[in-house]
Amino acid sequence: MPLPKRRLAELTGGEMREIAPRRPVILLPLGSHEDQGPHAPMGDYLSAEGVAVRIAVRASDNGTETYVAPVVPFGGADYFASMPGGISLSQSTLRAVLDDMLSCLLRHDLTRIVVINGHAGNVQTVHDATQKVWLGRGVMIPSLYLWRVGYGLLPAILGADVARRASGHGADPLTSVVMHLFPDLIRSDLIQAAEPPPDFRGMPVSGFGTVDFEGAEIAVPLEVAQIAPNGVFNGDPSLCSAETGAALVEQLTAIGARLAARVASWDA
Repeated sequence: MPLPKRRLAELTGGEMREIAPRRPVILLPLGSHEDQGPHAPMGDYLSAEGVAVRIAVRASDNGTETYVAPVVPFGGADYFASMPGGISLSQSTLRAVLDDMLSCLLRHDLTRIVVINGHAGNVQTVHDATQKVWLGRGVMIPSLYLWRVGYGLLPAILGADVARRASGHGADPLTSVVMHLFPDLIRSDLIQAAEPPPDFRGMPVSGFGTVDFEGAEIAVPLEVAQIAPNGVFNGDPSLCSAETGAALVEQLTAIGARLAARVASWDA
């Protein structure tokens, strides 16, 4: 017996017309296509979609019918345009895409929507798009930012000290998740030890687009090529593992499935 379809893209038109009146939960995965370090695939949207599908399967098995919309593979532009091969959308374009996607779902009363986000550059635009729906239609669309939640899960998985050293761009949580979901895409031979962040004009770089000035965080318009030429910042990818990724994916899947059930209950 074939496995149930959980991607909207796999459904026939007839199947969708049968499913729509039941008003299932629709997961909308977003990611990016950017430098994730010399060892990891640039398409981190693959992981956002992979986790979303697992959430849909878990939620459906638990009694909340859930499907995954096609992933948006290009993230909102932020700090990565200086790295070759990346493809991003301007924030205004991303906003238009989200507005149109949500409008298509809402037109058919598919109001039980959860954004599964895998890119920091999407956060503000997701907020703006979903706030418009909330204020205009009274439909609440929550967003699960996978990697922000993942950072919070790491201390319990690795211990506080190792989690602190492993956490960062090009390292945990994303590298471990890819090691678990897509081991064939990882170039273990290219994993490099973490390097200390550079200074900019005598001020330590404290994050993407920020420096430390006398203990105050100051915004500066730097891009990744100036901050982390190899795409790795603040974390040590040599501490990442498929085992950590499996634990992260399991917990993210469980959280997402419970969130789907909660969203379905709001107007049941």
